[in-house]
Amino acid sequence: MISEKRFNEILDGFANIDPILVVGDVGVDKYTYGEVNRISPEAPVPVLEVNKEWTKLGLAANVSDNLQSLNARSTLCSVIGDDLNANILEGLLEEAGLKTWGLVRDGSRMTTFKERVVTESQQICRIDYETKDQIDSAVYKRVQDRFNEFKAAHSALILEDYGKGFFTKEVTEFFIKEAQEEGRLVAVDPSRTTPPSWYKGATLLKPNKVESLMMAQCLGSNETNIEKVAELLVDKLNLKKIIITLGSEGMGMIDTEGDGKFHKIPTVAKEVFDVSGAGDTAISAIVCALASGASLQEAAWVGNCASGVVVGKQGTALATQEELKSFYPAFNK
Repeated sequence: MISEKRFNEILDGFANIDPILVVGDVGVDKYTYGEVNRISPEAPVPVLEVNKEWTKLGLAANVSDNLQSLNARSTLCSVIGDDLNANILEGLLEEAGLKTWGLVRDGSRMTTFKERVVTESQQICRIDYETKDQIDSAVYKRVQDRFNEFKAAHSALILEDYGKGFFTKEVTEFFIKEAQEEGRLVAVDPSRTTPPSWYKGATLLKPNKVESLMMAQCLGSNETNIEKVAELLVDKLNLKKIIITLGSEGMGMIDTEGDGKFHKIPTVAKEVFDVSGAGDTAISAIVCALASGASLQEAAWVGNCASGVVVGKQGTALATQEELKSFYPAFNK
């Protein structure tokens, strides 16, 4: 545990760090909410009587939204389509006070758009519009040019990989190398479909439990002990830090720039309503804390509490500084 005073000091530092550069797959999350009172006469499926609909920033765009909610600045760099959903995404960014200048349009792709049809008690279905093909090299060149314009003015880089075609081996290595040359922290929120070797040399890797086990398998190990898995990933991928989110079991971590030992902290979630976006919240809070001078364990506590706030909300939610400052002392009693 860390003291409430130290917890608040770390949060207060978020406003003073240089912007964080967020690179990766972006999209829009739509929620269609209603009640089911009957089965359709046309087919054996429920009829949803819609009460409300709303859209939110999704994937890496949700990371930027989380950073904004935590009182930290960011720049988002990605590829979107040249379609109606791209307009919706840019509109949501502008409404949130986030810049769109890091987005590159590609007319050959669909902007990722996920619609969740939900009731009070369950999700009925999800409808995905997306292109997962590898991005064209000419489009990548435009992204890299944007990245090179931004990198020097940012305190850290978050690579948010959702496996939608944005990352290739060469592009991932490019981002890590360029940010390292600027002396910037590079944090990776990995995809379970991406070869883990692509992330080699990152400062921080933040997989969840399933992702960490799959990455270990890809590296030739059948190890299931989380401490051993963390040690393996640090060694094989030349990482300085790792945090593995363990759901109800909390978080496990190693900091080679600290004591180099495996540490574990418990979860702080009081109730879990919806885990959508909790990983985005965790990586946002953790990187902000590290950029503010927190140790890895301190950053993990901040990320843990931020996740605890959002899983108690419906849909892809955000955590504010005020909520965190109220949440931590209540948990710490």
